[in-house]
Amino acid sequence: MTESISGLPAPPPPGVCALNPGTFDGAVVMVTGGGTGLGKAIAIEFARLGARLVIASRKAEHLEAGRAALEGLGAEVLAWPCDIRDPDQIALLFDEAEKAFALPAVLVNNAAANFPVPAEDMSPNAWRTVVDITLNGTFFCSREFARRHLTAGSPGSIVNVGASYAWTGGPGFAHSAAAKAGVKSLTETLAVEWGPYGIQVNAVVPGMFPHDDMTDAIQGNLGRTPDKDACQPAMRVGERQELGWAVTFLASPFARFIAGHTLVVDGANWQRRTLTNPPVVTVRDQMGRGPFGESVEA
Repeated sequence: MTESISGLPAPPPPGVCALNPGTFDGAVVMVTGGGTGLGKAIAIEFARLGARLVIASRKAEHLEAGRAALEGLGAEVLAWPCDIRDPDQIALLFDEAEKAFALPAVLVNNAAANFPVPAEDMSPNAWRTVVDITLNGTFFCSREFARRHLTAGSPGSIVNVGASYAWTGGPGFAHSAAAKAGVKSLTETLAVEWGPYGIQVNAVVPGMFPHDDMTDAIQGNLGRTPDKDACQPAMRVGERQELGWAVTFLASPFARFIAGHTLVVDGANWQRRTLTNPPVVTVRDQMGRGPFGESVEA
């Protein structure tokens, strides 16, 4: 008898809302890195629920792509250039959000930097850049958000975007894994500090959600796995709207008693284990790099 393996069912199609229509009517939601990829997917789901969006990015072309997608849904959008490594630029971003709309009620810290590289090949600048954007930027944005809500005496919700290698480590991604571990700890710490003031802090961890906006380095890394569905316990990769639904839920009135939690949205892939260990393949070999000293520092 042949075993039947079908995996987890497919989600509802894009455009279906997981929450009540109008859940975020009039609310201002800020999404860093909200012009492309998963950030844009998250912003779209908030827009479908009535939110006014503030999207931030360092790149003008990303902002325009995000603006076009959101305005196509009828959402009000402020697209503002911001380098989240700079607290002064973040303060200006919030100033402009308040001028255009109001103080954001929700902050999604999605912006991050990442690329695969063996640790021994990693330049000090590469390390600093990834940690500065992914960890420091998340803190600086969260701090600005909280300080303004503390001054106003108003509640708010922060959702950070994490990564499963915050728990497991990430060979080939030492910079990002260390930064995301910091984001996980930051989520848990700030949830306790700011909970008494009505500010909830949570995180989501996306699994494999392939999309066109992935960097060439990440796409090249994933390209070594031709059948990605068969490599997931769910027997499929994620659909971007599924991550958006998770984030909108955590920021919604229906999740007010959830705080300090990291929700993993990956079909159980990060918990996979094999009964027998396969042979070890070094990170250098997995990336197709030659012996140390023959490659250029990144």
